[in-house]
Amino acid sequence: MASPRTITIITLSVALGLFFIFMGTIKLTPRLSRDAYNEMKRAYKSYVRALPMLKKMGISSILLRKSIGTLEVVCGIVMTLVPGRPKDVANFLLLLLVLAVLFFHQLVGDPLKRYAHALVFGILLTCRLLIARQPEEQPPEKRILSVNGDEQPLIHEAAPEKGKMKVS
Repeated sequence: MASPRTITIITLSVALGLFFIFMGTIKLTPRLSRDAYNEMKRAYKSYVRALPMLKKMGISSILLRKSIGTLEVVCGIVMTLVPGRPKDVANFLLLLLVLAVLFFHQLVGDPLKRYAHALVFGILLTCRLLIARQPEEQPPEKRILSVNGDEQPLIHEAAPEKGKMKVS
């Protein structure tokens, strides 16, 4: 049976992956929701206006929206379907993307209700990454320390219980 840690990581990966596939698709095409797509177009125009540096670099609102949408879809697919280390890379990229989006929302002065979802999903991405990066807990009987080729139990397990003396 899978450990609770594994179940948590898989559940978060699939849920976050599907969310970012959905949000990225809304940024790329009006097929899912024309209203949401039009709202994204308007929002990204205000982001580019608030950062004239992007205009100077030749980044239009369309390029910014499509780049972010494509990155969300690709990372969402990786989070949902690809096993192993690529999930952590996609998780990290999405976390950086969420931070950038939060910066954009603050820059244009959006109210909290417009970016609350980004905060929540940023926290979920952080939690998933922290849980995934923790080492797998080993059962106590497998914890050994190899010193000069001799296997010995770890010090905290070999120490006698408090109040008892170990006699050899």
